[in-house]
Amino acid sequence: MQKLRLSALVLIVSSLAVSAAFAQDVAAGKTSFNKCLACHAIGEGAKNKVGPELNGLNGRKSGTAPDYSYSEANKNSGITWNEAEFKEYIKDPKAKVPNTKMSFAGIKNQQEINDLWAFLAQYDKDGKIK
Repeated sequence: MQKLRLSALVLIVSSLAVSAAFAQDVAAGKTSFNKCLACHAIGEGAKNKVGPELNGLNGRKSGTAPDYSYSEANKNSGITWNEAEFKEYIKDPKAKVPNTKMSFAGIKNQQEINDLWAFLAQYDKDGKIK
């Protein structure tokens, strides 16, 4: 009986450790967003720059930020941004959307990608934190 309890405890602790490893850290995502700041803005009053503003990204169709001149590739990508689409895209933007104007090599570290998504996803379409 003791072995069964110990096994159950080990399983629970292991599960918690795995969950913690994939946890999203908004503060770390904000730091990661510094890589994006030259081209993108987010938050209240955000405006398009070289790239579109990113408010309300979760659920937004690619190529639809008002007053931004998108590439045809981006407008016709068929992407509706969500966590899975973003995480695939940000690893290698040109592979996900060939001929995009975005000239960013991508982020390869999965934890950094998770954190960046947590930071971006907290903003609604008006730039307010949900």
